[in-house]
Amino acid sequence: MTVSKTRIKNATGSMWVIQAILVMFLWAACFPLIMLGLQDAPHLHFAALRALLAGVVLLLVAVALRRPLPRDMKTWLQLGWIGLGATTLAFLGMFHASAFISPGLATVIASTQPILAAVLGYLVLSERLDKFSVVGLIFGFAGIVLIAWPETNNEGTDYAMGLGYLLLAAMGITVSNVFIRRVAGSVDAIMAMAIQLLIGAVPLMLAAVVIEDTGDIVWTGEFIVSLLSLSLLGTAFAYWLWCKVLETTELYRANVFTYLVPALGLLMGVLFYDERIGITMIFGVLLTLVSISLVNPKLMQFFRGNKNV
Repeated sequence: MTVSKTRIKNATGSMWVIQAILVMFLWAACFPLIMLGLQDAPHLHFAALRALLAGVVLLLVAVALRRPLPRDMKTWLQLGWIGLGATTLAFLGMFHASAFISPGLATVIASTQPILAAVLGYLVLSERLDKFSVVGLIFGFAGIVLIAWPETNNEGTDYAMGLGYLLLAAMGITVSNVFIRRVAGSVDAIMAMAIQLLIGAVPLMLAAVVIEDTGDIVWTGEFIVSLLSLSLLGTAFAYWLWCKVLETTELYRANVFTYLVPALGLLMGVLFYDERIGITMIFGVLLTLVSISLVNPKLMQFFRGNKNV
């Protein structure tokens, strides 16, 4: 009985690793899907529809499961900040950046936010990093630089504008992750993510109506597939999983898995957009994998079969 209980406890403790990897895979798929959908819809309308559909679906699930609404104003305010960061700014940045930067590089640059998150986690959440974690984050950043290096020669007005949008998205995600970590465990994850998505969708919808023409949306099969995939898998399911991850472990330990996104994004870029991978990119990917191991030193035990991570 004792052995069985220990195994169950260990398996539960390691579940966040599997969840984090799955979230990174879903997020890596977002940029190619955005590129697909933007052929038939304006940026802001597409972003607003993604957030609105994901929020409505999660809200319906939460209501069906009788999950409670937040009761105090502080939690509602925190969910509001999450919505503005993780949905409004992040979606605005990602959708607009896709018009200026290739999907592979966009995925790479957007994943630089673990450094910012570690700093904010230290300042706001009092999370202390050991020396291996610091080195790991630096290695991860170096890996990102190496991965992006081949395309930096393409700098220009478009590249700079795309970079600006991506930095906006990264800042929004970073701030929202801090607030998600603060509310995680004190509010139901499904209800929390539904609320933040719906809050974040409001500014996007207002901007879309004012700036763009709703009639420009062409409801092709490709657009519908892109919208549904982004909304249900890349947003609703991924955000719920991410909230569960941050209920379990420190922000910087979970956020370092974001460095997996570039490798997955580059792979998708090669498969679907004929992007090329050079030796510097390969070395950069290896550095990011080393960084994840340094920040999560028990990770190798997990993959060797010891689930107590």
